[in-house]
Amino acid sequence: MILSNELQSRQLEYNWSTDKRWRGIKRNYSSTDVVKLRSTIPVKYTLADLGARKLWKSLNSEGYLNTFGAMTGGQAVQMVKAGLQSIYLSGWQVAADANLSGQTYPDQSLYPSNSVPAVVKRINNALTRADQIANQTNKDVRGLDWYAPIVADAEAGFGGPLHAFELMKSMIDAGASGVHFEDQLAAEKKCGHLAGKVLVPTSTFVRTLQSARLASDVLDVPTVIVARTDALSATLMTSDIDLADRPFLTGERTPEGYYCIRGGLDYAIARSLAYAEWADVLWFETSKPDMKEAEIFAHEIHKHYPEKILAYNCSPSFNWKLHLSDSEIAEFQGRLGKLGYKFQFITLAGWHLLNYHTFDLAHHYANEGMSAYVALQEQEFAAASRGYTAVKHQAEVGTGYFDEVLQTIMEGKASTGALLGSTEEQFHGHAQSEYKEEVRQPSP
Repeated sequence: MILSNELQSRQLEYNWSTDKRWRGIKRNYSSTDVVKLRSTIPVKYTLADLGARKLWKSLNSEGYLNTFGAMTGGQAVQMVKAGLQSIYLSGWQVAADANLSGQTYPDQSLYPSNSVPAVVKRINNALTRADQIANQTNKDVRGLDWYAPIVADAEAGFGGPLHAFELMKSMIDAGASGVHFEDQLAAEKKCGHLAGKVLVPTSTFVRTLQSARLASDVLDVPTVIVARTDALSATLMTSDIDLADRPFLTGERTPEGYYCIRGGLDYAIARSLAYAEWADVLWFETSKPDMKEAEIFAHEIHKHYPEKILAYNCSPSFNWKLHLSDSEIAEFQGRLGKLGYKFQFITLAGWHLLNYHTFDLAHHYANEGMSAYVALQEQEFAAASRGYTAVKHQAEVGTGYFDEVLQTIMEGKASTGALLGSTEEQFHGHAQSEYKEEVRQPSP
């Protein structure tokens, strides 16, 4: 039954005022405004909705979520299979090697704005196929939940409030569970660990967060919104219009007309406090793994917002052993978790994995020939005891699943199935599944 606009509005208002999910969250619009912007036929965004609820529940439980950036659907599947409970999708990685323009870019928002949603969809498609294969083969003995929530990078919103609104809708449509925005100028956006960052006024970024929240409300999905500030290391600002920013202005201007600012931890705290009522999670981008800095930030935020969830980028841009001992590295995430940093992620791990391990195999293969590849294959065989199954690459991508589709269509009499009798039978005993159980035999 399709509810009238008035009933939808009342229901939404009741939800906002009674559901603990929205405790401490502020909106600058009414439920009536939201309903007026909806379509008359409700559209369900199942992956985004379930993922957002799952992510929120995990962020509010004890402990913390730790993950890293996936580059491909296959990487995401292996991450979930190995035990990670969420997926991070980095804009840096999309810029570098996974954008729709087909270019290699630095992290400066040079790629098309629908590139990250496209990778979100690609990852969710891969997770869906893994779920279908597990269901079809009845091999999911661990009761694995394949649909790990994806937290995706919306950069600086790729423009003004309308751009942020539309980008957020695209993220939800693709199945993102959480989305983060940062307070840089979209036209000059830089990786958090590059120089030359230009901030927008505090109030301008609040508009971005409001736009994102409005989009999620219009689509009726409780997307987790993460507000990131780059105020720790930024040196420039677009305008001196906002009173909240004036204590950090130096009075100087650049040739481009930007205002020079004094970045630092105090500014990152001030900005994050201004964003706290509009976002679900706060993240200040850091320049090194500094526990004292993390403690100060968490203390100041929680002094005003005791339940506010925090995020931390355990970045590969840091030379970890230069700053921390082995024991400090080992306990770093646990200590962060106790401070309230419930979402911790290694942004570019997928890119580094792909590049290093490809280089390593290529180097050995160039010098040793097939022995190098066979060594890799033996490592795959050894990993089977820990749940690794991709050594059987045909089955891993769904050949057996589509054989089952074919047999269903042919009423069990198809003779053109692809997996049974394939070369993968050579790997019998090296992985957990058996082909005779994965593929239905043709009926006589």
